[in-house]
Amino acid sequence: MNAEQSRLKDLTWKKWGPYVSDRQWGTIREDYSANGDAWNYITHDMARSKAYRWGEEGIAGICDDDQTVCFSVALWNKKDPIIKERYFGLTNPEGNHGEDVKELYYYLDNTPTHSYMKTLYKYPQQSYPYQWLVDENKRRGRNDPEFELIDTGILNNDEYFDVFTEYAKNTQDDILIKITINNRSMNDCELNVLPTIWFRNTWAWGYDNYLPELTADSHGVIEVYHNKLGQLWVNGEGSPDILFCDNETNNPKLYNYTDGKPYYKDGINNYIVNGEDTVNPKKTGTKAAINYDIKVKAKDTYTIRLRFSLNAKNGFDDFDTIFNARVAEADEFYKGIQQNNPNPDSVLVQRQAFAGMLWTKQFYYFDINHWLNGDPAEPKPPAERKNARNSKWQHFNARDIISMPDKWEYPWFASWDLAFHCLALANIDMDLAKNQLMLLVRVWYQHPNGELPAYEWDFGDANPPVHARVTWEIYQKDKLANDGKGDTVFLERIFHKLMLDFTWWVNRKDAAGNNIFEGGFLGLDNIGVFDRNAHLPMGEHLEQADGTSWMAMYSLNLLRIAAELASYNKAYSDIASKFFEHFIYIAGAMANLGENSQGLWDDQDGFFYDQLRLNDNTTQKMRLRSVVGLIPLFAAEILDADDIMNNPIFHNRMKWFSDNRPDLAGLVSRWNETKGNGKHLISLLRGYRMKSLLKYMLDENEFLSDYGIRSVSKYHLNNPYSVSVNGVEFSVKYTPAESDSGLFGGNSNWRGPIWMPINYMLIESLQRFYQYYGDDFKIECPTGSGVFMNLNEVANELYSRLSGIFLRDKTGKRAVFGNYDKIQSDPNFKDHVLFYEYFDGDNGRGVGASHQTGWSGLIVNCLYKP
Repeated sequence: MNAEQSRLKDLTWKKWGPYVSDRQWGTIREDYSANGDAWNYITHDMARSKAYRWGEEGIAGICDDDQTVCFSVALWNKKDPIIKERYFGLTNPEGNHGEDVKELYYYLDNTPTHSYMKTLYKYPQQSYPYQWLVDENKRRGRNDPEFELIDTGILNNDEYFDVFTEYAKNTQDDILIKITINNRSMNDCELNVLPTIWFRNTWAWGYDNYLPELTADSHGVIEVYHNKLGQLWVNGEGSPDILFCDNETNNPKLYNYTDGKPYYKDGINNYIVNGEDTVNPKKTGTKAAINYDIKVKAKDTYTIRLRFSLNAKNGFDDFDTIFNARVAEADEFYKGIQQNNPNPDSVLVQRQAFAGMLWTKQFYYFDINHWLNGDPAEPKPPAERKNARNSKWQHFNARDIISMPDKWEYPWFASWDLAFHCLALANIDMDLAKNQLMLLVRVWYQHPNGELPAYEWDFGDANPPVHARVTWEIYQKDKLANDGKGDTVFLERIFHKLMLDFTWWVNRKDAAGNNIFEGGFLGLDNIGVFDRNAHLPMGEHLEQADGTSWMAMYSLNLLRIAAELASYNKAYSDIASKFFEHFIYIAGAMANLGENSQGLWDDQDGFFYDQLRLNDNTTQKMRLRSVVGLIPLFAAEILDADDIMNNPIFHNRMKWFSDNRPDLAGLVSRWNETKGNGKHLISLLRGYRMKSLLKYMLDENEFLSDYGIRSVSKYHLNNPYSVSVNGVEFSVKYTPAESDSGLFGGNSNWRGPIWMPINYMLIESLQRFYQYYGDDFKIECPTGSGVFMNLNEVANELYSRLSGIFLRDKTGKRAVFGNYDKIQSDPNFKDHVLFYEYFDGDNGRGVGASHQTGWSGLIVNCLYKP
C-alpha cells in the first residue's frame, strides 16, 4: 500500500480540498429575483462587490469541507480594469451558443486526498478583452462558431503569464502553496499576484451574528480565527504587504443604499486598480490578500511560496522537501493505477482526466426552504418566489462536497452526470464513488414521492434513471477488489431508495398506463423534433423509445441487484420476480405486441422510434434515427445459472411466463437458454433486432464516426427529418457540433455530436452481449467493410475511436483541439488537455462546456481496461 492509499483510509485528509466553485454568480442559488432571471440577478461585473449567500468562487481555490475559510489566487497585469479574481465568461443570453467561460485554464494533477494538486491559468499581459468577447459573440448567430479568447490574437506573441498553482499537504491542516509565474513573452512584465483568503459570509443573514476575523501579526503573517476551525495562520514568504477588507456587499455601489460599513468585498480591487482608500489600515477584516508586486523578466520564472497551517512558526526550510515528497507520492499512486496503460501519451491524458474529476469537487450548499422564504436579516423576497422553480422541493437541504459536471458552466450537480462521474472516480477512490451515489437518495435530497432531484435549474425534471446500473457496476468492481466480498450494506441501502424512485417513474411517466414511458427531454436536450418537455397544443403526447428503454434497463438493473441480495436474504426473491415482470411487460409494449398494439419498434426500418400519440389514440412514428433508437441496447443483463436456480420464486415466475405467455417470452432474449459459459441473457433484443440496430450503429454513413457513435445519424445531413403537428412544421438535420437550435438554452446539442456517456454505455452493453454470445456471434464493423468482429472486438474498436479524440495522431495533433495551430503545436499548450462536454461528430473537436471533466472523465475507462 502506497502513501496515498494509506491516506485514503483517514477522512481527515479530505478536510481541505478544491471545493471552491469556478463560478457562483449567475447561479440559481444566488437568484432572489421575482422572475427567475438568474443570469442578470448577479452578473460578473457585480460579483466582485456582492457577498454571496450560498457559496464562493475563485481561481485555483481551496477551502475546508464546510467552506468556512477559502483561499484562491487573484492577479492584476497593471492594465485590466479589474483584478482577475474569478474566471470571466458569457451568460446564456450573451453567448451565441449559450453560456461559455472565456478563459484558458487547466486542471493538471490531483490526488484523491488532495495531498498534491496542480492547476494552470494563462493570464494575458494585455488588457483582457472583456467587451470584445461580449460584442463579437453577440454579433454571431447560432450557425457561427463561438468567439474564444484565443481568436482575439491576444496570445499570438506569447504575451501572457503561465500561472501554475500547486498545493502540497504536510499534514491534514498544514498546506504548502506554491505559485509559479512563467513570463512567456519577450519583454519584462510587471504583475500583482494576490493570494487571497476570506471567510464565507455566514453572519449577514440573521441566523448567526458571529463575526470571524483575519488580522496581521507583527511579522506580516495573517492570523485566521474562526470558532469552528480555531486558530490558523497564513505565512507568505518575504513578508510582503497585506491588504484587508470585508466580505460584505457593497450596497452603496450596487443598490444605492448607504449602510455605514467602511470596507466591502471589492475593497482590495478598488485599492489596487484605482488607488482608492478602501482597505482597512488597522490590518483586520474578513477578507485579506498578500500583495506581491513583482516584475518577471522575459522568458523567466518567479516563484511565490506560502504556508497555511495551525502553527505561525511553520516556515519554509522544509518546504521543498515536503513538496517533492508529495509529487513523488502522487506519481507512485498513479503508477499503480495506470500500470496496464503502456502508452505514455495515454498515461498523460488519463492522469489529467483524473485530475479534472478531482478538481471539480465542490462545496454545494442550498436550503430550498430558506431560499424561497428569505432570510431574517434580508429584505423579504418577492411574493412570486412562492411559486418559483423548485418550490415543490422544500425538503431539499444540501450541504455537501459533490462532484460537479463543470465548476464554471454547470456548478451544480446533475443526477445522471453524477452517476457517470462515479464510474470514473471508482478507479481511484471507491469510497468517494459509493458516497456520491448514496448522496442523492438521502432523505434531504430524494423527494418524499420517490423522485431523485435532477439538477438545480429544475429539480423536478427527469434525468435518465442510470443510478441502479452504476450502483451495480461499482458494487461488482468493489467486490472484485475485495476478493469476492461485496459491500452488501451499501447495495441494500441504495436499493431500497431506488425502488421508491422506480415506483415514481411508473406512477408519473406512463400517461396511458400502457408501459410506454414519456419522461421529457431526459437529458438529451434538443434531440427530438420539438421540445420533448412541452405540452402539445391539442393534448397529444410523445411516447419515447429512450424513456421506455431506460425503464426496461432500470427493471433489469434492480432485478440484478435483487438477485444478488437474495443470495444473502431470501426475502429479496419476490422482488427479483417483481422487476422481471415489469421488464417483460415493457418489452411487450415496445414491440408492437398484438393486433391493435402500437409499439415503438418499426419493422419496415428495423429501428426503434419515438411516437406521437394523438387524441384519437392513433400514433405517428417520429422516423428520426438518433441514439433514442439505440438505447434499447442498454437493457441487457447477464445472470449466472446459480442466480436463477438458487432463487425458486424468481425461477418459477420465469417458467410461468415461458409456459403461459409465450407471446411475451418470444419477444426478448431466450433467458432460459444458456451458452457454453453457463450465462443467461435477459435483454429487450433477440439476435435479429440487435443485428439490425448494430447495422445502423456501425455504419459510417449513419452513426459511426472516426471518434465514436454520433447522437443523430449522418443520414439526416442530406435527408432532414420533418414532421407536421397541427399545421406546424418541425425539422431536424444532422448537426455535428454546436447547436443551431435555441431549445434548452442552445448550449448543448444532441443532433449529431459524440457524447461520452452514451458511447460508454453502448460499449458496456456490447461487452454484456459478448459475455453471452461469445466469439461465435460476429457483426460487420464498419457496416459494408467486409470485416467481421465479435462483440468484444467491436467494443474495443469503439474504445479506440473515443480515445482518438484526445490522443495524438500520426501528425502529432489531438482531435479535441480542432484547428487551433497554436494549441496543437506550441509546447506550452499541446499537452494541456481539456475534457469537453461533447465532441464534433465529424472531426472529434471539443464542443460545449470546456471543463466538463464530469462524464467526459469516462475516457479514463476507455484509454485502457482497468
